[in-house]
Amino acid sequence: MGEMEQLRKEADSLKDQITAARKAVQDTTLQEAAAGITVVGRVQLKTRKTLRGHLAKIYAMHWSTDSKLCVSASQDGKLIVWDSISTNKVNAIPLKSSWVMTCAYAPSGNLVACGGLDNMCSIYNLKGKDGNVKVMRELAAHTGYLSCCRFLSDSEIITSSGDCTCVLWDIETGTQKTIFAGHQGDCMSLAVSPDFKFFISGACDFTAKLWDIREDACRQTFAGHDSDINAIGFFPNGNAVITGSDDATCKLYDLRADQDLITYQDSTIMCGVTSLAPSLSGRLILAGYDDFNVNIWDSLKSERVGVLAGHDNRVSCIGVSSDGMACCTGSWDSFLKIWN
Repeated sequence: MGEMEQLRKEADSLKDQITAARKAVQDTTLQEAAAGITVVGRVQLKTRKTLRGHLAKIYAMHWSTDSKLCVSASQDGKLIVWDSISTNKVNAIPLKSSWVMTCAYAPSGNLVACGGLDNMCSIYNLKGKDGNVKVMRELAAHTGYLSCCRFLSDSEIITSSGDCTCVLWDIETGTQKTIFAGHQGDCMSLAVSPDFKFFISGACDFTAKLWDIREDACRQTFAGHDSDINAIGFFPNGNAVITGSDDATCKLYDLRADQDLITYQDSTIMCGVTSLAPSLSGRLILAGYDDFNVNIWDSLKSERVGVLAGHDNRVSCIGVSSDGMACCTGSWDSFLKIWN
């Protein structure tokens, strides 16, 4: 045990050195840089639409790039593609396994994907020949549940899993192109950078990691949370990362400064963050919590500027449409709500 202890001490001292080096090059803080900016006024969004149709807890939703359609996954065993403007269901796809945890819409609008406790990522083609939606591919190689998936294109998708890895898949052949290993706990979420060259993953080892898709290497690791990271997203300009954790806080990490800039927390919030999404400009961060609410934060001033209250159970997922005009929340109460 002595050797292990020594190595652990050595690792801890190296981590401390890294932290010190980061602090040494920090010439200003976000608080100082944003001192001359006033806090955003009270943000009040109204529920414009409620999407009804799921019969059980909704676990995930994802907007299409057209900002009109979105897909949601529920443990009633259905994947539903919605028209968010008319609230009509465009597709209702029955799943082999009802234990879904994630879903994704391809940038092209042709494909959707989902996965969960079946350890598999299932890809569905929405634009099939005869109009029927069929399973196009089942990507199976993870040895743990599928926690999140995001398309790069119609031929590539990245998945994160409870087996502590993320994988880049070739959809055509159904094979693994790259395995991204390095997390010490279940990977809970991932987000792809705006330029599609990097992705970020958040895990139950309390860290977030930035990966280079082209070089299959971990570029940066961000620590600081005191509990599992459940939700993660890129700042819209791609230079920073937002995380949400079970420790009831969200954090903003700057990739160029290689450290966390600001923490979003409030003494009255005692429950974990389940999901988050930045507004189109990045000035607001919308975060869903276990207490059924979504809190809206001013990203520069770390102040709570609004609350979306309307769900009767945990808010499990949130997404802002790519045109920035609406946000959608999904909940364990089986409803999706469109706000703006």
